Amino acid sequence: MEVTLNLTDQSTKFIINNLYPLYLHDLSEIWEWKPNKYGVFEDDETLTLNEQNKVFDIWWSKQSILFPYLIMVDSIPAGFALVATSPYAPEGSDFYLNEFFILRSYRGKGVAEKAAIEVFNNHLGTWELQTNPNEGNKRAQTFWRKTIENYIDGNYQEEISQTEDDGNKLIFRFNNSINIKK
Repeated sequence: MEVTLNLTDQSTKFIINNLYPLYLHDLSEIWEWKPNKYGVFEDDETLTLNEQNKVFDIWWSKQSILFPYLIMVDSIPAGFALVATSPYAPEGSDFYLNEFFILRSYRGKGVAEKAAIEVFNNHLGTWELQTNPNEGNKRAQTFWRKTIENYIDGNYQEEISQTEDDGNKLIFRFNNSINIKK
């Protein structure tokens, strides 16, 4: 199983846009989200997935600041990773893993860990990523602890904290410019 990471552009962004509703559907189980009256996972009057996808156009308009990666397995889309830098990263972090998603059919097979490590290796510096701290999200919490622990040889910080935009989050911070296992 060959796992590759491809930086997307205007010609390939539609693939991430295709995967995004599946990502929100997965998150709805953890965050207890419901779709709006049009069947779109948004709080507002968004009518279509096409409308929803326009929010993400920023990811392809700031090439040296925002990095929208498509995760592929044997040349088939398997997920995505959205990496942000300043001014879109939390204060004190060079890089922020804004979103990370692997399709269910690729989970538990090492795809997510390989993809995450490749994302991290593409950007050396201080990192932050956040996830839901609740009981219903144990799988993601366990995944990130194990992956970061193995990647950075245990040299990371973890805390539960209130964020400005998204409420309570489990936050991981580390610096991969030193002492990493590749």
